[in-house]
Amino acid sequence: MPIYLYLDNSSVVHRLNPTVKVFALFIMFWSVYWVDHPLALLPLGLLMVAMAQLTGSWPNFYRLRWLFILLIFFTTLAWMVFYRKGPALINTRIIHLSRASLMFGLGRGLKLAELLATSVLFLSTTKVEEFTAGLQRLGVPYRVGFAITLSFRLVPLFIDSALTVVQAQSLRGYEFNRGGPLERVKRYVPVVIPVFMGALRKANNMAMALEARGFGISAVPTSYIDYPIDTRDRVAFAALTGLGVVYFLIYYMGYGAISVN
Repeated sequence: MPIYLYLDNSSVVHRLNPTVKVFALFIMFWSVYWVDHPLALLPLGLLMVAMAQLTGSWPNFYRLRWLFILLIFFTTLAWMVFYRKGPALINTRIIHLSRASLMFGLGRGLKLAELLATSVLFLSTTKVEEFTAGLQRLGVPYRVGFAITLSFRLVPLFIDSALTVVQAQSLRGYEFNRGGPLERVKRYVPVVIPVFMGALRKANNMAMALEARGFGISAVPTSYIDYPIDTRDRVAFAALTGLGVVYFLIYYMGYGAISVN
């Protein structure tokens, strides 16, 4: 089972400068933030589908397909409970189903799904060291950028430790899948301590390796990898800037809002 999302392909997006890819992550978050209407969010969703096809990132999206479906469904359902505006089609003490609540809930679900899709697409096309270089190029202090990107290393580290412990216990005859749902959850409790101990041991080894390599001695560390900016990076930067401006104008002109009537 792969625990990292990065896919080593040779698409145009993979070859973009890390700074442009970090800027693309910001622009996608920016664009999604300003609008609420599902029709305004639809072009961004189609753009992400096209980018997933271009970059060959479909395996990662397929692995997370149920998370996308449940995120949209339960977000839409939740806003039918809390967003009680507009002429009601169904109105009970719990559910207020109206065109406004349905569109608002669906829009919120699409917003969260698109934020998740943007993150998956970014991690599918960007290495951790490229993420660090992109943040540093944008002016983020190296230690701050390293701390941010370190989380992308530690999460797979914990997952790897959990899988190792579960496989080891399964080989010793411990049955994780016996019984009902609650019984299965209880069976995973005894592996929590060895999982955390193993992950902390690996994290401590990583800290010692960083100290041995002189981490923190220089405020502006050098790198043997150079990321030049070429024509495709400039074109991508201009297109992303235009996308961000367009979605801010959609918000400013009121086209991205939900009508209550």
